[in-house]
Amino acid sequence: MLTAERIGIWRGRYQLSTDGRPVAVWDPTWWRTGGTFQVDGRDYEVRANGWGTKYRMLDAMGSEVALIERAGRKRWSVQADGRVYEFQRASIWGNRQELLADGVPVGSLRRTSAWSGAIEADLPGMPLPVQICVVGVQIAIWQAQQAAASS
Repeated sequence: MLTAERIGIWRGRYQLSTDGRPVAVWDPTWWRTGGTFQVDGRDYEVRANGWGTKYRMLDAMGSEVALIERAGRKRWSVQADGRVYEFQRASIWGNRQELLADGVPVGSLRRTSAWSGAIEADLPGMPLPVQICVVGVQIAIWQAQQAAASS
């Protein structure tokens, strides 16, 4: 299980841990939607298109590692390592996202606290850097939704 907890209140940075062991820090960018993180000494960057519906995860050489399409929609997908991971929002009222295999939920991603912004992700079979990318994209989407609601 991957968990994410906010570090401080101003920057929107998150500490990501697996089974209580820190593995990365999600550092959002200021001037566009996305962020950066490092796993096992490897740097990654996540960038959104102008509409915030498509995100690309790039390695330090600029090669695409993962592609997230239809982010923020009821159904969305992640392409990585020659696989396609399908997700869907579990309810119009909640923030839980379900990882599907043949239309059946096999994993999930959810905000566990609106106050602290804590997140839990159970994404079996997905490489750790891609899991972190998925969590980072959801953080960016939730922060954009909060900003839009407060304005």
